[in-house]
Amino acid sequence: MKKISLPIRFGLVTSAMLIAYFLVLSLFDKHTNPAFSFFNAVITAFGICEAVRLRKIENPETFSYGEGFKTGVITGFIATILFTAFFLFYATEVNPTFLSELLLTIKGGFTVDIGMVTFIVAVMGFATTVVAALAIMQVFKSTGNAVQN
Repeated sequence: MKKISLPIRFGLVTSAMLIAYFLVLSLFDKHTNPAFSFFNAVITAFGICEAVRLRKIENPETFSYGEGFKTGVITGFIATILFTAFFLFYATEVNPTFLSELLLTIKGGFTVDIGMVTFIVAVMGFATTVVAALAIMQVFKSTGNAVQN
């Protein structure tokens, strides 16, 4: 249970940061601009980085690439699932006009429903998680190079 509690904790904190960022954007009426969602990747990567860093500090001698990657993926997936659930709740219950405003901003003439947009939010979060976890593990992995004098 100890091994899984760290990514759950950081996943919860990361999702709270994502939700707070979305709500701050909505205060300034910028939440319908998809360009601002690129900062979600930074928030997610920061949460994953901190979870992997703390995992390596807790067990430096047993830390492996696979363990760090698993920690990062679990952290990001939990954050993505919770943020996607919040996004769906916000778009259907809090601000029912959000989807139409978002589609007007995109100006693509798309006819999509909330299910498709929610699915896209989830896929973007999962993809960001995997890419961020792979990139972050390049920093935290132990080298296989021999020490030279």
